[in-house]
Amino acid sequence: MAVNTWDGLAGKRYSALRWRYELSTSKKIALALGMACIIGLAAQARFYLPWTPVPITAQTFAVLLAGILLGRWWGGISVVMYAGLGAAGIPWFAGWAGGAGYLAGPTGGYILGFILVALFTGHFADYFIKSKSFLGILGLLSIANFALIYMPGLLQLNIWMNLVGGEAVSFYQLLIIGFLPFIVGDMAKVLAAATLVRAITPR
Repeated sequence: MAVNTWDGLAGKRYSALRWRYELSTSKKIALALGMACIIGLAAQARFYLPWTPVPITAQTFAVLLAGILLGRWWGGISVVMYAGLGAAGIPWFAGWAGGAGYLAGPTGGYILGFILVALFTGHFADYFIKSKSFLGILGLLSIANFALIYMPGLLQLNIWMNLVGGEAVSFYQLLIIGFLPFIVGDMAKVLAAATLVRAITPR
């Protein structure tokens, strides 16, 4: 009985992942738009520290899942929708902000990183992630989060700080402003995402 139950759960996981590929293009667009809305809502769960213009938000968790749930390209498309429609004026960036100027601000590079993460995790979801151990998934999502988000994020933040502040900041100062305060929270989000991914993807 236990074996049959396990096989039944595994079958449901495979069916769920196969189902997304069998949808029409219009339904895939609708799903991507729905995920963009979820990312936008997650952005409103935010907390600002006094020494940095970059808020702590919940949207990284949604972005990590976008590629896993929607697949190789559609996860990335969902984040492109989030960024593009937000730049067009939909107020779903952190603090219910919108407009192209937001992407030119201190957090614009992180949003670019979100797109890279969704494309990266979507690729591995389609081809490799179902054969990974929990530690493998955790490592994959950690690399996606800390490399693909923070590299463009810190680069644009540094440019913004130089232009707005009028003077260059040291690399250590940049880490204090845009990286170090977020490590613990990001690890918690990565751990939660890895746990969920391991639960819903086929073994």
